[in-house]
Amino acid sequence: MSDIIFHVFAFLTIGSSVAVVINHNAVNSALAFLVGLFGVAGLFVLLDSFLLAVLMILVYAGAVVALFLFIIMLLDMKGGERKAFSKPTAIAGLIGAALLAVCSTSLAKGFNLLPPADAASVIPVGATLRNYADQLFTVYLLPVQVVGFLLLIAMLGVIVLSKKFEGLEDVK
Repeated sequence: MSDIIFHVFAFLTIGSSVAVVINHNAVNSALAFLVGLFGVAGLFVLLDSFLLAVLMILVYAGAVVALFLFIIMLLDMKGGERKAFSKPTAIAGLIGAALLAVCSTSLAKGFNLLPPADAASVIPVGATLRNYADQLFTVYLLPVQVVGFLLLIAMLGVIVLSKKFEGLEDVK
């Protein structure tokens, strides 16, 4: 039964990720991103990592997607016809796809080289909220603060870009 649920969440995540990339409307892409985040949260629940699932829904689905939607609405972005890819872009995309295929196949072959781990010998590191908090406020404090500062700068940039300045038409 859990295999079926895993496949449902995996296909939901992959399908919504593809929808984010190929969708012409920015609002629909943001909502597909939201569905993908719920799929990842479901995968975390299947891994018995309930804290990460709740954090995924609260932080990413709640805050980041809402921020994306506000940015889209403030900038009044509209979907439309996309320009055709230029030759360098198409070549870079093909090289990236080839590198992804090579890395995926080498990673898949590498899994067979590792010995299977005994579940009793694996030490559960970071399985409690106390361990998460200890890591967050000691080791990862600076990166979290930097990301928060970058999000603040991005929010201020959106506010400046969305402000309509009057009287600038006369300067041209």
